[in-house]
Amino acid sequence: MPHMLIIGMGYTGSRLATRLGSEGWQVTGVRRAADGETIAFDDEKAVREAVKQATHILSSAPPEGDFDPVLVRYGAAIAAAPALWSGYLSSTGVYGDAAGAWVDENSPVGSGRRGSRVQADADWGALRPDMRRFRLPGIYGPGRSALDRVRDGRAHRIDLPGQIFSRAHVDDIVQGIIASFNGPPGVYNLADDLPCAQNRLIEAACAMLGEPLPPLLTLEEAQLSPMARSFYAENRRVANGRAKRLLGWAPRYPTYREGLAACFDEGP
Repeated sequence: MPHMLIIGMGYTGSRLATRLGSEGWQVTGVRRAADGETIAFDDEKAVREAVKQATHILSSAPPEGDFDPVLVRYGAAIAAAPALWSGYLSSTGVYGDAAGAWVDENSPVGSGRRGSRVQADADWGALRPDMRRFRLPGIYGPGRSALDRVRDGRAHRIDLPGQIFSRAHVDDIVQGIIASFNGPPGVYNLADDLPCAQNRLIEAACAMLGEPLPPLLTLEEAQLSPMARSFYAENRRVANGRAKRLLGWAPRYPTYREGLAACFDEGP
């Protein structure tokens, strides 16, 4: 039986675990604190045993400060593991600002605001010859989309003409990871086919829900959190052709329109 170890059972990791479990996989999850179904990150004996037993190992935990906690604690064990496949969920933030231009897996990295993510991306790539690194844009899906922000009164429209974001539905990311089981190691951008302004998602969500559009605000007027504001400091379009060519992957939700419709159908 194939056995997936997922270190970092966040939104994407949990969605992958559910999908693989439904297909008969054994799945072991690691969280910061055990919850009866997962292992605690600090339970070194249990985690190291799972590393030894897994056929597939995925880390979806982001860096903390200046270091990657998974690499620090378990990197050597993962490097020596007999697993057949390994993967790491990285970020398209490693590309930094491209002034709205397209970036692909050969684009320079390291000029952005996420130096620790760039270092983690490189360190994971050097850890094992079978490593797949998935560089992910903004992730959305059920319970985590523009629909939810509109429902909760948290939606903003920001007056920044020319500001472009890429994004990916969580289930397309899951499908990309699964497609890589039979594909070559390397770096893959998993993004949809239509980079566009975030305002278009908010406007589409408002139309679906019959809600009025939030006002168009400047960044200063919106009073965003430092984290939310920082996303507007970078502007790029993310190309996904490599994953399509080498993995046979294609997004089920090629634009936000199909993705938001699926989120709407799945309900709050």
